[in-house]
Amino acid sequence: MRIAAGVEYNGSEFHGWQRQINSLSVQQIVEQAISTVANHSVEVSCAGRTDAGVHAQGQVIHFDTEALREPRQWQLGINSNLASNVSITWVKIVSDEFHARYAATARRYRYIIFNRFARPAMLVDKVCWVYHPLNEEAMQAAAKHLLGKHDFTAYRAVACQSKSAIRTIESIQVERSGEFLYIDIQANAFLQHMVRNIVGVLTTIGQGLKSTEWSREVLQVRDRTQGGITAPASGLYLVGVRYPQKFGITDIPVPMRFAQ
Repeated sequence: MRIAAGVEYNGSEFHGWQRQINSLSVQQIVEQAISTVANHSVEVSCAGRTDAGVHAQGQVIHFDTEALREPRQWQLGINSNLASNVSITWVKIVSDEFHARYAATARRYRYIIFNRFARPAMLVDKVCWVYHPLNEEAMQAAAKHLLGKHDFTAYRAVACQSKSAIRTIESIQVERSGEFLYIDIQANAFLQHMVRNIVGVLTTIGQGLKSTEWSREVLQVRDRTQGGITAPASGLYLVGVRYPQKFGITDIPVPMRFAQ
């Protein structure tokens, strides 16, 4: 049978989601834990391969197994074999038609900036610290230029291997809560470093170093070297994945916020 599951993890100690030969990945330890419960080797597919240091609240995976377990048994068994920085948040039996990556119609990321002159001690590896004052209204105005279907060549990593840079951003919102800025972006799919490069441009605009039109200018030039910095991985969270209603995947968590 095919099993789908939600995965939450603190990515600060991992070299990304994808299994690697000489580095610890989230996929590696999740597959080991599932294989222990299934009593046979299991390989998982995920909705989005997060980079080193990136976190997830709403990662979605699927795997195939011959083992017969109830969803609650899978969840309890897998979590008992995982380290404390990774957790299975839900489990569901799905049809063979479901695929964690290819069935997804949208993905949502949240980027969290801690905007204070003094560096944070309690939020290390969980947020991006920016000590320059940021104008969130200017950042929101600039973000609107990125809505819709565009060629995001200038906003992807130089080493990105995707055949096409065309993506559709459905929504993008910049919101301040005290010293925290939350940047929420939902799109049909994302390119490597796309969110972090968008945040890099918006942060530069928020500091007043560029006009709100610069985000559009970067988009139109289609040249990564003309874009801004790549924001740190520590502030990025995969918070949800959307699927067609027929699969019944509705367990999308409320995006993480820090108390102010």
